[in-house]
Amino acid sequence: MSTIEVKNYLLNLQNAIVNKLEQIDGGKFLRDEWTRDEGGGGISRIIEGGKVFERAGVLFSHVLGKQLPPTAAANRPEIAGRPWEAMGVSLVLHPQNPYAPTVHMNVRHFIARSSIDAEHDAFWFGGGMDLTPYYGFEEDCIHFHRINKEALDPFGADYYPHFKKWCDDYFYLKHRKEPRGVGGVFFDDFHAPGFDQSFAMKRAVGDAFLDAYAPILERRLATPFGQAERDWQLYRRGRYAEFNLVWDRGTHFGLQSGGRTESILASMPPLATWRYNYVPQVGSKEAELGEKYLVGRDWV
Repeated sequence: MSTIEVKNYLLNLQNAIVNKLEQIDGGKFLRDEWTRDEGGGGISRIIEGGKVFERAGVLFSHVLGKQLPPTAAANRPEIAGRPWEAMGVSLVLHPQNPYAPTVHMNVRHFIARSSIDAEHDAFWFGGGMDLTPYYGFEEDCIHFHRINKEALDPFGADYYPHFKKWCDDYFYLKHRKEPRGVGGVFFDDFHAPGFDQSFAMKRAVGDAFLDAYAPILERRLATPFGQAERDWQLYRRGRYAEFNLVWDRGTHFGLQSGGRTESILASMPPLATWRYNYVPQVGSKEAELGEKYLVGRDWV
C-alpha cells in the first residue's frame, strides 16, 4: 500500500477545493501549517468573515500515534492500542446567507501498524459528505444526492443506498430525535475490496464534492434575507454544534488522541444560539424544514 499516493491525493484535493471556494468568496484562505509532538502535522486552510463564508475550514492532517484510541478501533477491537497513522481532508463550510446550507465533507485513511511486518498492517478508508440546510429546497437536496449516487454507482449499485442509510443513521441527534440535515453518504472501516479499489472509491467521493455543493451555494448565496432568517439560522446552528460535541466520532477521536484543538473545533459554527422549547410557527418555512426535509427521505 502507498501512503505517499494517498497523501499526495489529499493535498491536491485540499488545494482544488480551496481554489474554487476562493473564487466563489473573493477572499483568501489563511494557511496555518502545524506539527504534532507525537508525530506528523497538517495544514489548516481557514477563512472567517468572508463575503460568502462566515467560516470555512478545509483541513489536511497526517498524524501518527503510539496507541490507537478506542473510538478508532470500535469495529475491530483486536487492533486497539497499536501504533497508528491517519491522514485525511475534512471540511465544514458555514455560509453567511441562511438560504445557503452548511456542508461537511471528510475523506480519510487509517493504518494500524502490526508488530510483525507491514503485510499484517490493518488499513481502512472512511468519509462522506452531508448537507445541512436551514431552509429546504427540493432541487438542492436532489442534486446533492444525485451527484453522490453517480460517484458511487461505478463501484456497485448497492453502495449509494447503503452509504446513504449509514449517513442518515450517523448524523442523527439521538437526544433530539432528529437528523442533523438531509444527509448524503457516509462510510467507515472500508477495506474489503483491497487497497486499490478502496482508495479509488474514496477518491470518487472526494472528487464529487465540488460538483455536489458548489452549484447549490452559487444558487443561494445572493438570496435576500432579514433578521428573522438570520435568527433561525443561528438557532439551527445550535443543533450542528450539539452533534459535533456530543456524538461525532471524529471530534472525539481528535480530542482523545491529543489532536490540535484549533483544527478539530474549526468545524464549529462561529455563532449559534439556543432558545428554550422553541417551536416554529405552523405553516412557516421554518416549520417546513422539520416536516418535509429532516425526515430521512429518499432523494433520488
